Amino acid sequence: MDILSLIPQFGGLLYTVAAFIVALSIIVFVHEFGHYIVGRWSGIHAEVFSIGFGPVLISRRDRRGTRWQVAALPFGGYVKFLGDADAASGRDAEAMAAAEQDPARLRRTMHGAPLWARAATVAAGPMFNFAMSIMVFAAIFMLRGVVAEPLTVGAMNPLPEAGAYELRAGDEILAIAGEPLPDAEDPAGWSDFLPAIPVNDVLDYDVRRDGSRITVSGPYPMPPLIAQVAPRSAAMDSGLRPGDVIVAAEGQPITAFEQLRDMVEDSDGAPLLIEVWRRGEVQDFTLTPRRTDEPAAGGGFSNQWRIGIAGEMAFAPATRTAGPLEALGSAFAQTGAVITGSLSGLWHMLTGAISSCNMSGPIGIAEASGAMASQGTQSFIWFIAVLSTAIGLLNLFPIPALDGGHLLFYAYEAVAGRPLSDRMLRLFMAFGISLILGLMIFALSNDLFC
Repeated sequence: MDILSLIPQFGGLLYTVAAFIVALSIIVFVHEFGHYIVGRWSGIHAEVFSIGFGPVLISRRDRRGTRWQVAALPFGGYVKFLGDADAASGRDAEAMAAAEQDPARLRRTMHGAPLWARAATVAAGPMFNFAMSIMVFAAIFMLRGVVAEPLTVGAMNPLPEAGAYELRAGDEILAIAGEPLPDAEDPAGWSDFLPAIPVNDVLDYDVRRDGSRITVSGPYPMPPLIAQVAPRSAAMDSGLRPGDVIVAAEGQPITAFEQLRDMVEDSDGAPLLIEVWRRGEVQDFTLTPRRTDEPAAGGGFSNQWRIGIAGEMAFAPATRTAGPLEALGSAFAQTGAVITGSLSGLWHMLTGAISSCNMSGPIGIAEASGAMASQGTQSFIWFIAVLSTAIGLLNLFPIPALDGGHLLFYAYEAVAGRPLSDRMLRLFMAFGISLILGLMIFALSNDLFC
């Protein structure tokens, strides 16, 4: 049994906060451990490794003299290296003056170490975030497996008329309603395949069963079966759950997921009364579609009415185990997709092409954490991996006080042959902290008012 699935759907406030703290703490630990371990390997001494800010709840000093601690405010963390004045790695002039009297001690400070050591230590935080995402994605791909060829029924998903279908696990699908299945490597063929199938509750499936080709009855391959509910969506707010089947909308029977999508897009934001089959019972829900900016096939974004659900096939395809290299390749591609999608979204927000409400703050991220935790362990872990990539990317932005800002300073030092003056560093750091606080306030206002 999936323990997280026992959480009430979308959780209460306590579950939401707990899921947010767990997700953020894991990501912060990985990020800061990257700084710590590469700094240690580079000969830079870490004085404090902290998860959270504010009053210290528990702490322990290891044999290397580093104090590991958990603080009361679990909204980040830091590693304070020797010579740092604060969590943002500002220069401690007094400590550095004392260290300059001892070359060996100076080498162990963050600001007295060689440029390569400082740059590697700073870059390690985001890199560890990316590495964590890649490993998690790869593990999930290996656990899920990949769809076996030829397409074979692994298990039938629960549907209202499941007992009337003859299709069963182990059937190798050859054609549906007389339309032969295209090759797996033929995207154009698959894009034309589903529209060619009649939208009926029962269809003829040509299958190979026990070595013989036979025709059996089966459901429409893409029914309005909910696989996932998006956080902060109309579906989430209405109480829809994965596994629900939408059987009617505004009194009209729904057989295909595309029919539901068309009705939502044509609603122009008007409330929809839908009938949902849930474990043998039909329930009524009313939800109001919302305008959503989503990636377009040809690049950029399109603005559509959405209720926030993803569908799945009427049956779970049989899978084969993915090899380590295949899983890693898919994991790298998934991490790259998160990065490019984030950058594209940010650019389109800055240019006004999409709404700035797409930027979520701590409340939005907390709600998403609780929603994904309520949908199962795998969904929650996947969300943590996505968030880890996003946080790693954010930290690489060339903003003073972030890792990218420090790397920018080091790039200047490499070109100019000298570091920025302490006065200029303080000015840049003050500007960076002000900018970050402004962005946080803006994102929080999005959570509250968008």
